[in-house]
Amino acid sequence: MTSVLERPADQVERTKLGIVDCDIHNYWDSVTELFPYLSKRWQDYFETFGQRQYLGGGYPRFWSDPVDKRPPSGRRPGADVGFMSTDHLDRNNIAYGILIPLNPAARMSSLPFASAFASAINDWQVEHWLNPEPRFRASLVVANDDVPRAVAEIHRTAADKRFVQVMFSGRPHQPMGRETYWPIYEACVEHGLAVMSHAFGSSGNPITGAGWASYYIEDHVGPPQAMQANITSMVMEGVFEQFPTLRVISVENGFGWVPPLVWRMDSAYKLLHSEVPYLKRLPSEYVAEHVYFATQPVEEPEKREYFGGIFEQFPALVDRLAFSSDYPHWDGDEPARALPLLRDRELRYKVLLHNGRRLYGLA
Repeated sequence: MTSVLERPADQVERTKLGIVDCDIHNYWDSVTELFPYLSKRWQDYFETFGQRQYLGGGYPRFWSDPVDKRPPSGRRPGADVGFMSTDHLDRNNIAYGILIPLNPAARMSSLPFASAFASAINDWQVEHWLNPEPRFRASLVVANDDVPRAVAEIHRTAADKRFVQVMFSGRPHQPMGRETYWPIYEACVEHGLAVMSHAFGSSGNPITGAGWASYYIEDHVGPPQAMQANITSMVMEGVFEQFPTLRVISVENGFGWVPPLVWRMDSAYKLLHSEVPYLKRLPSEYVAEHVYFATQPVEEPEKREYFGGIFEQFPALVDRLAFSSDYPHWDGDEPARALPLLRDRELRYKVLLHNGRRLYGLA
């Protein structure tokens, strides 16, 4: 396979910087690997009561991942830092990889245990991922619905600048604009952290506005619904007026739906602006300034010109779209094949190298 780095001479200097990958999933091979970071109380709780969760479930294929991503050590895909470094970072010239452990704490109904579990994940990431591999940056895991403890965890952990964002699941218990979550955003602004919403997950809410899906394929194509609701909520409830430096990134939700969403929000605002008088600009302007989008899964219309139209319809995407691989999942994208319809070299450079650096303040 031709590497994305095998480019004409005029791009050699640019590619020396290396790619920023905004979505790499790191796992423990066994949950017992987190026990050294849990107090005896919570170890006993886990062994006695388990991870009591809201409604929802996992999918075997989703977790099993491709055979070629299983390390020689025999650990599960995504659980071997050395193999991930060589198989992904080295092979694809990844300068910075943003770790996103899919957070079971967001699905736990016991909030005190969820917060303890989140803290354990953060400490585990430092010792087993950030310390051995300097190219990694990490998502700070919190139990979003336990807001006081989430804020305390941000203050405890954020001094380590290798944590670059705070993680929300795709379907938190409430829309992300609610004032309930504002103390989390305040702490993020204080520490220079982005807010990241990753597809899937559940705090008791179904994937659709009409109820629970029957099949995996419905779940697999459904995350944009939740992210559209979260962005609308954050804009309309005044999050970006209250926190004018807050940065948000939508991960694994696609991005082709962004232009029609902002059109609809702007249209509604022009008719109903008296309901939200604290908003001083069009909703599309808040999205353009504050919200980033990760590439995976990339929309691939049959006609190439339709893909380019996404950027024409919402030009801010040129500076707000950042590459993500979703490594090591079965449906992930390698850099060489992630943007098959994106032929503009300058835009490819921004998406693969520059926009992620701007979002996370990386050199």
